[in-house]
Amino acid sequence: MRWADFGPATNKPVTYDLDLSTFWEDSDYARKAYVEAPPTPELIRSVEAELGYKLPAFYLWLMQSQNGGIPRNTCFPTAQPTSWADDHVAITGIAGIGRSKSYSLCGELGSQFMLDEWGYPPIGVCVCDCPSAGHDMIMLDYSACGPEGEPTVVHVDQESDYKITFLAPDFETFVRGLVNEEAYD
Repeated sequence: MRWADFGPATNKPVTYDLDLSTFWEDSDYARKAYVEAPPTPELIRSVEAELGYKLPAFYLWLMQSQNGGIPRNTCFPTAQPTSWADDHVAITGIAGIGRSKSYSLCGELGSQFMLDEWGYPPIGVCVCDCPSAGHDMIMLDYSACGPEGEPTVVHVDQESDYKITFLAPDFETFVRGLVNEEAYD
């Protein structure tokens, strides 16, 4: 068992029934821009300290399978229109835990860069980038739960005065709700 396989409150193994063998896309671009080495407990603590937020257990579990990357399913349905589409948002990738890849949580184009350079609201962690190249973002929103709690997942649209659209009550629900882009062709 690895450290991230344990639940925060119980210290017992956490298992999820997500089929990881079909979750991630394998590509040179994903390996170059997103995929970090598996996170160690020390790296996780260091990244959480730098970000100022405790990362969700499901996110930690997912990053043990592959630390960042591009999922095969990249669209999330929405009940209201967004800047991307009338009925969904799209992601380009999921940030890994680390600092060496451009799109890692603490990478050169990671969460703090998006907050500082693009002016995203300081509500949490920028966890998924979108095809708009910075003009919208998927964030873990800690506004209601505080930095140690379970964040919701929101879409933040920089082009619409940083409009926040609720997507999911937690990261697990968000990941399980991702669908293939072909559903919107």
